[in-house]
Amino acid sequence: MQLSIIQHPHPTLRVCSKPIRRVDKQLRDFASQMLDLMYEAEGVGLAANQVNLPLRIFVANPSGERGSGEELVLINPELQRPKGNETAQEGCLSLPGIYGNVKRPKQVRLTGFDLKGNPIERTVDGFLARVLQHENDHLNGVMFFDRMTEEAKRELDDQLLEMETVYESKQKSGGIPTPAELEQQLQTWYDQYA
Repeated sequence: MQLSIIQHPHPTLRVCSKPIRRVDKQLRDFASQMLDLMYEAEGVGLAANQVNLPLRIFVANPSGERGSGEELVLINPELQRPKGNETAQEGCLSLPGIYGNVKRPKQVRLTGFDLKGNPIERTVDGFLARVLQHENDHLNGVMFFDRMTEEAKRELDDQLLEMETVYESKQKSGGIPTPAELEQQLQTWYDQYA
């Protein structure tokens, strides 16, 4: 199956993803495709929700370049023990061309698993901590603009409305599955991995 990045307001972006219970060849292939898509789109992270998979897995590389920096594939990640605060601009591959300032903890404790089932446990800070928090939010159905102040979010209203209008038009013309078809797709993934 060929994955592609979905855009706001696709409903899978608002789904709270389910924990992964098994890793197989297909899931490893999905992780590889997600990395490819992330690099092609010049991103630094990509969550499974963003490719219409309601599963708790995301990929990241704060350098944004293949073969450079640290490439991560995280299964069932959890972020705990936030410390400090920092505001910085964020964007999202599911919201191309839209940016906003988001306040997040400077440091978090990451736990999770890699594709081989090895546990990952470490403290991260700086830009990587921001990337991990952004992607982890996706797994919980949270978009970065949900974390912005109401005043700052209002500045994005016109762009978000335009994306919503385009989405509705594509759905009416059959270019995007109906809500019932999308629900069936999600249930298929739950049955297989969650």
